Amino acid sequence: MSLDTRRAVATIMVCHFVAAFAALGMPPFFALILEDSLHSDASYLAGWLYIVPIFFTAVSSPWWGRLADRYGKKLLLMRAQLGLAASFLLAGFAPNVAVFALALALQGLLGGTFAASNAYLATVVSGAALSRSLNLMQWSARAALVAAPAGLGLLMTVESPLVLYRYLALLPLVAALLIARLPSGHPQDAGAQPATRARSGVPEARASLIYAMQFAFVFATVLTFPYFIPFAQAGSAPPSLVVAGLLFGIPHLVYLLCAVPLGRHLGQGRLLATLSLSFLVLAGALAAQALLPTLAGLTAARIAMGLGMTLGFVSLHMLIAAIVTRENAGRTFGWFESNAKWGAVGAGLIAGAAVQALDLRAPFFIGAFTLFAAGAYLAGVAFHRLALRNP
Repeated sequence: MSLDTRRAVATIMVCHFVAAFAALGMPPFFALILEDSLHSDASYLAGWLYIVPIFFTAVSSPWWGRLADRYGKKLLLMRAQLGLAASFLLAGFAPNVAVFALALALQGLLGGTFAASNAYLATVVSGAALSRSLNLMQWSARAALVAAPAGLGLLMTVESPLVLYRYLALLPLVAALLIARLPSGHPQDAGAQPATRARSGVPEARASLIYAMQFAFVFATVLTFPYFIPFAQAGSAPPSLVVAGLLFGIPHLVYLLCAVPLGRHLGQGRLLATLSLSFLVLAGALAAQALLPTLAGLTAARIAMGLGMTLGFVSLHMLIAAIVTRENAGRTFGWFESNAKWGAVGAGLIAGAAVQALDLRAPFFIGAFTLFAAGAYLAGVAFHRLALRNP
């Protein structure tokens, strides 16, 4: 990888981090925005507002991806950053809940920086280098998820959470300026056959299988996110709110620590088997959290969940890198992003219904069952393909 290519990848990762810092950091404070800034006592709307940008990103990402393939990945990436800036600015001046919800809808419709960034990266690197770059992109998103709530919470001690959106609009504006200085994306050979195809002649998995497994992965892990802290504090010896927050962040911290070394050393030839293993580890970790809700049990299970998530993300990124070319990168990553968002939307809806009908453990058991079934299916597919290769 040349120095110019490294700079381009680093710039894209930094720009995605600053955009994700605002987009991922503000939702935990929606209830506060409703009560203090918009003077609404409808606190239940916070959960619905959380889903709004995710839903509209799921709807719009494939469309933006097709436009990126037609008109250029760099142009559409700049559009995504400017779209975020415009939606943040509208949110910062929202006089009521309806306008704030409209701003969040525009954030989903006009944003999509993750898919747009990945599509641009596919014009700069390919094969194994692309899969490593995708791991770094996920790393920047996880870093924002860990850092943003604390950083923004500190800023809200001196400024209104709604007004803060006005300042946050500057971040994607700066990102758009940095992206404007990048080349349009003409790599040494980014449109060539990806690394996995060059070795085996065909990709290890079809796009439809990758998307299905990604949906199961996102759905099952996000199921537990909204209710983990209430679940952790519902036990016989509940941890403090600070400790519960730390427990929530453990899987993301494990990813930050392990993703880069795993991405360098994970072999290309057994990705379906590795993805199957990650699903089974995750299934066990989710079940363990529901069955052993002590501090020690939750800590161990959250560490295992982080390892499973890391293996899952790295394997999925390698699989998707094997089917991407420069010509189809926008469409492929558009669907990849849309699929993940639909998984998150479905998880939010199912988790709410399950908790209301059963109890706080239900999302953990549903997620564990989903991942166990998907992992077992993948193990069968991987074994069948291995048997065909070695009759």
